[in-house]
Amino acid sequence: MQLRQTNLRKLPEAEFDVLVIGAGINGASAAAALSGKGARVALIDRGDFAGSTSMHSSNLVWGGIKYMESGDFALVRKLCKSRNHLIRSYPSTVQEIRFLTTINKGFRHHPLYPWVGTWLYWLMGSGFTRRPHFLRASDIKAREPIIDTGDALGGFEYSDAYLHDNDARFVFNFVRGALDFGAVAANYVESLGSRREGELWVTRVRDVIDGDTFEVRSKVLINAAGPWVDQHNDLSGQQTEHRHVFSKGIHLIVPRLTEHRRVLAFFADDGRLFFVIPMGARTCIGTTDTRVDSPEVEVTDDDIQFVLDNINKRLALDAPLGTADIIATRCGVRPLAVKPSSGGERDFLNLSRKHAIDIDREARHLSIFGGKLTDCLNVGEEVVEAVERLGVAMPHPDYRWYGEPAASLRETFMHQARLMDLDTMTAAHASEPLSLRLWRRYGTQALEVLEDIRQDPRQGEVLIAGTEYLRGELKLTRRREMVTRLEDFLRRRSKISLVVPQDTIRTSPGLREACDILFGDQAQMRMDEYFADAPSPVDERLGEGT
Repeated sequence: MQLRQTNLRKLPEAEFDVLVIGAGINGASAAAALSGKGARVALIDRGDFAGSTSMHSSNLVWGGIKYMESGDFALVRKLCKSRNHLIRSYPSTVQEIRFLTTINKGFRHHPLYPWVGTWLYWLMGSGFTRRPHFLRASDIKAREPIIDTGDALGGFEYSDAYLHDNDARFVFNFVRGALDFGAVAANYVESLGSRREGELWVTRVRDVIDGDTFEVRSKVLINAAGPWVDQHNDLSGQQTEHRHVFSKGIHLIVPRLTEHRRVLAFFADDGRLFFVIPMGARTCIGTTDTRVDSPEVEVTDDDIQFVLDNINKRLALDAPLGTADIIATRCGVRPLAVKPSSGGERDFLNLSRKHAIDIDREARHLSIFGGKLTDCLNVGEEVVEAVERLGVAMPHPDYRWYGEPAASLRETFMHQARLMDLDTMTAAHASEPLSLRLWRRYGTQALEVLEDIRQDPRQGEVLIAGTEYLRGELKLTRRREMVTRLEDFLRRRSKISLVVPQDTIRTSPGLREACDILFGDQAQMRMDEYFADAPSPVDERLGEGT
């Protein structure tokens, strides 16, 4: 809480080069890019960082193979290059994974047709990943026995990538990077609207936690409010070329369905891709694609039944999945950028997630529409170029603002971890060695956790039953990650509430100590607040978000 309070005091005191409103993937990457190159940046979000669309993804980093069918090859090529760039830049976090796709009888194409498409996809991705393979039905069954191949004509296997942790954690690390570069960032700070005063934007904001209001001044204003971009532009009197239409998507988290670390892909009854995605000791299945008029959405019984029906039709499980198997749900909207003149109704299911940045040069205002995790580095670079054209100098234009720390720093950490036999402390249920996990989550800051464990071995103990979080990690989280509410930690800095049942979390003997570490004398209040608002597994609603 101290970090947030310090930043709240700074917001009204300075004149910033740029204020970014919204800390989803677009706002977080923009803030990291601008601050890394030397701009004075403020970043606010009316909820927690990554509290909306950016925490409800499929955790996939992919080149958009589905856009091949609609002929949007330029977008596919761009996204493939972005995927490759992320794999190179974040080798511990963004990792290649195989996709096994089954084609059943009645599909609109013979499996050889999309298989040829995977080769074109591989070539458009510069052959960066492993090559695709055509599979007969018997090959599919041999690779993945849980697939029902009774109606299968064949299939294929190809590669894309996924996030080893979770999407919200990936986004937060951009926010943390911006803070390290000198940005001032605060969650739970809502913009009430912005106005021009001379050469500056003046944005009236409210601290959602205590209700205080104050003003933030900036030369440039960036509206990165995700699904709420149009709403904030109305508050600030901005006219834009693009607008958003919304598609609701849900995922169900269930016990692990297969031991194999690959994504199973099918074509659902509505014709769109449908995934079974590994999530450590769990499996994530979905998604839906439902046109909605508002970004405020919730999981419905129909949504759940659609996912369950589709998965049970395609897998040969010992017993069909039912609502009792659901550990958690994810539910959010995809904001899709369209031009009003083009009409948002045409080919809705084929609308892409490509981003658009509308610029009002006279007012020095940017609006970011659409976007996805895969394209985040492009968004950051494009925002920097646009802000430079609006007259804001970048003192360090060539600075590389993204990526994991240098290999030499990683080796320093790993050497220290080996010297103290850190990996022997890995919990029996853990999905990977402790050293790899700490490095991926915290980079060079993981050295602080090592030091705490050296001084007190208890800091290396798992604190909350059924999770992979150590007591020492909680101390680092308190210092550096601006956890304001318990949900911020359980759902976004970690994925605990996605993979651990609520009853297990509630009764964990270490939960109260975790809250004591994170919130001090507010521990009981934050626990009561969380369990009063915590959704049931089949009723997780979209958060306040950006």
